[in-house]
Amino acid sequence: MHPRFQLKTKLVLAISALVLALVTFLSYVYVAQVLKQGMTEAYQDGDFIAHQVYLFASNALRDPSNPANQLLPPTTDDPQKVISNSLQADPGLKSLLQSVVGYSPTIYDVSIVDLHGVAVAHSDPDFQGKPLKGRVDFLTVRYGGFWRQLGVVYGRPRVYDVHLPLERGGQPFGQIRVGVSTVFLKSELQTLLNRAFTLAAIAIPISFLLAASLSNLALRPLQAIGARLDRMTAGEIEVPAEIAPEQQRTDEYGVVTNKIDRLGRQMRDVKEVFSALKENLDQIMANLEDGLMLFTRDWRVVLVSASAERFVGQARADILGHQVNEIFNRSSRLGQLVLHCFQYHEPMDQLEVETDTGRRIQVSLDFIEERGERIGALLTMRDTESVRKIENEIELSRRLAAIGRLTSGVAHEVKNPINAIVLHLEVLREKLPMLEPDSLRHLDVIASEIKRLDRVVQTLVDFTRPVELRLAETDLRRTLEDVVLLAIPDASQHGVQIVRQIAPEQLTVRIDSDLIKQALLNVVINGVQSMPNGGELKVVAGRDGDAIEVSVQDQGQGVPPDIRDKIFNLYFTTKKGGSGIGLAMTYRVMQLHNGSIDFESRNGSGTTFHLRLPLAGSAETPQVNLAANVHSAEGLS
Repeated sequence: MHPRFQLKTKLVLAISALVLALVTFLSYVYVAQVLKQGMTEAYQDGDFIAHQVYLFASNALRDPSNPANQLLPPTTDDPQKVISNSLQADPGLKSLLQSVVGYSPTIYDVSIVDLHGVAVAHSDPDFQGKPLKGRVDFLTVRYGGFWRQLGVVYGRPRVYDVHLPLERGGQPFGQIRVGVSTVFLKSELQTLLNRAFTLAAIAIPISFLLAASLSNLALRPLQAIGARLDRMTAGEIEVPAEIAPEQQRTDEYGVVTNKIDRLGRQMRDVKEVFSALKENLDQIMANLEDGLMLFTRDWRVVLVSASAERFVGQARADILGHQVNEIFNRSSRLGQLVLHCFQYHEPMDQLEVETDTGRRIQVSLDFIEERGERIGALLTMRDTESVRKIENEIELSRRLAAIGRLTSGVAHEVKNPINAIVLHLEVLREKLPMLEPDSLRHLDVIASEIKRLDRVVQTLVDFTRPVELRLAETDLRRTLEDVVLLAIPDASQHGVQIVRQIAPEQLTVRIDSDLIKQALLNVVINGVQSMPNGGELKVVAGRDGDAIEVSVQDQGQGVPPDIRDKIFNLYFTTKKGGSGIGLAMTYRVMQLHNGSIDFESRNGSGTTFHLRLPLAGSAETPQVNLAANVHSAEGLS
């Protein structure tokens, strides 16, 4: 992965590269012109000297005063030798050859050679009459490319020749060679070239400094905008109010700033709406009993309810953002079914599945599409046992409501006849003062039974009467201690030991202490009475999320399966002499406090009752004005 450069760095590099390219191009043009001019001047100097030598050599061959020409016989077998002697004997040519080397600093030597390459005349007398090696023609350098000419200057020293042929009578008889030395040429051009390279080398770092300065100057408004955006997104500054059009800046910075301000106001509004929606959605997802998972079009989870953790076996943080094949495993029944439906795009509608642990759940899968294009999927998982339990509780509430309405009317109608019977019985006692013992005993039995009937009716009236809760914040540990103290005498008679496992931290709830105490005592007493041969009754209390859970576990015979859905019914009891009101009253009290009660029982292994009450200050805390007018029948529903 290549690192990403900042805009400032990019600008510096771009400007520097542009300046470098410009400096390089101008330096190339300048150096090329200097080289071309130097090579041209060197060639012109050599060519000029060659023509001078040519002129002197031609005059020497035509001068009759030349001793060599005077001695020349009419016929000779070696005209080349005669010409050579003429050139060697000419004093003007000798003087020219000896002085011409100092004419130009680039001229190395000058020579006249015959057709065999032997030096007829030379600027250095030691080479005269000796064969000379051929040199590269300087024209290849003059018309060579840039790198060829630069190599001549900075390469190893060499000597090139400027050639000019000699003819006599229309026939070539020799050649003039003017040697051009690169050492002398380098000394002439190197100063100019080094100056050009030095200027180029100085221009490059200066370009970097100028580029950095220009980029800082150009990016200063952008840096201010970026810092403002950072503070705005971090919530350090408030988004400014909208400015009137006549007060807004009209330059580029002002236009961008105004747009950013509008964007900031829109982001603030969207953020507020999003925060409110997210808070509401999180609260809904946290309270959902169903496991809900929302997938995107690439089957990646973007929304998970808290209950989904129980079905998937992973925390919400480990589920969010992962794809379906990373969450579900084909080795499990649920995972195999879900992955199959996702693979073949097959929806599910309330399909009941038994997991590997024997738990039965209902699974629904709906694919979300818009205009024929898939945009996601919604997976819903529901505990079948919970659904059935809720249905049973609804049915139980419906029955209790019906019983409440019935008992309310019956209690009202029976109470008046009982009062009339009691009144007439007392009148009868006064009119019959002298009764036989048997008759008096029968009257006493009638009076006793009427009183018992009156107590039953009064209990029924109390049960169906509206309850006014006296709520107060209470430490539930203290209420539990009172309940245990009240139950200890009865537990001792049955040989039952009560074991308490109560959390050390404070368990603050908002309750009617008397009602909750009676409700808990009913459950504890039932647990004690379920163990006629003694045993252990365990009372456990502690926090469970936003609620307090109290568990009462006995070691009795358990509740038979065929009556488990009836134990909260009013007047239902399996004990001799039992009224069937205790658990019904407990159920009602828990509902009045926005709590719940359920149980789990195993044949021969005892029963455990679970009572849950919301913590003080939670959203489910009961309010006095709501509970005060709750009719008993409706309270059970």
